[in-house]
Amino acid sequence: MTTAASVPASRSGAKDGSRRAIAAILLISAAATLFLFWLIYIHPASASSDEFAFLPALNAIFNGLAATSLLVGYAFIRARKIRQHRAAMITAFVFSSLFLVSYILHHALHGDIRYPAHAALRQVYLPLLASHIVLAVVALPLVLVTFFFSLSGRIPQHRKVARWTFPLWLYVSVTGVLTWVMLRLAQG
Repeated sequence: MTTAASVPASRSGAKDGSRRAIAAILLISAAATLFLFWLIYIHPASASSDEFAFLPALNAIFNGLAATSLLVGYAFIRARKIRQHRAAMITAFVFSSLFLVSYILHHALHGDIRYPAHAALRQVYLPLLASHIVLAVVALPLVLVTFFFSLSGRIPQHRKVARWTFPLWLYVSVTGVLTWVMLRLAQG
């Protein structure tokens, strides 16, 4: 038998659990962002330029696969195919995670690669890269919160956050590929 007093207490406990989980996600996201900033702008590169030279192309492939998985997942949810949607979104998460590991490895070994100062399209590349970086920082906690809500069965909250997460995550994945292509073209 459930009493009236126990129902609000359980809802309160669920809200406290959600708040703690979201706080942990924000803390982890901030730590990851600070680590990447340190890695890219402070940490010295440790490898020759030819060692693991394939990593930027691999990063673009992972971003492209993540974007494709996101679009497939979106199509599945529009068709109300929940199981397939979940599989596609987990696949996108795996590709984005593999991208992050490869990205960290590349920057640990090679440091930051700059767009040539006098190359064509520099005025397009730099704002695109800036928006990609800023929105990637925003997308990381949103992706994690969206997954938390989904996996914990909080579907109404999942839907609300996913409306923001999906376009940001897709933008970051697509612009990751575009910035790589533009950098490759500029380097010849």
